[in-house]
Amino acid sequence: MPTSRPLRADARRNREALLTTARAAFLAGEDVGVDEIARRAGVAVGTLYRHFDTREELIAEIYRQALDELCAEPDALLARHAPDRALREFLDLLVEHAATSKGMSVALESVLATDSAVFADSRWRMADCLDALLRAGAAAGTIRGDVDGWTVLRALGGVCGMRATDGWRDDAARIVALLFDGLRHGTAE
Repeated sequence: MPTSRPLRADARRNREALLTTARAAFLAGEDVGVDEIARRAGVAVGTLYRHFDTREELIAEIYRQALDELCAEPDALLARHAPDRALREFLDLLVEHAATSKGMSVALESVLATDSAVFADSRWRMADCLDALLRAGAAAGTIRGDVDGWTVLRALGGVCGMRATDGWRDDAARIVALLFDGLRHGTAE
């Protein structure tokens, strides 16, 4: 629930405690209710409801935070690495994001049942991140210039869809390496 004024320090601490507690529980695959989240966070359930109208809103905010962290990475990666290396590391981060989402899959199912735009927004944001990295790589001559972020994201969708199978991360690493090699095909590298 967005507020128009900044939160007091204690309210901000309570909100962060709720988010941290819920994120840890959901990443562990626990299907916990709001009463248990509040108890673990050391706050009353009413405090939880002052910050989040529903459990689904709490879950969507946790996912949104993870997405914000992910989408902050391209600039940091480009500051530390050549564009092609930055792209490769971001592809790995996308797979890690899928793994994290797997841990939250039970919780995220409840958000899918609502009209939350969190998932559509996430796809757009990830594609935009990929576009920036692809453009930087193309400008450096190390990544093909004829592929866009949506195309790469769709290719990764298949990788991420495998996450329910045993050994999927090893398969994902091999497929991401193949995808990356394809993105470099035809360049000077």
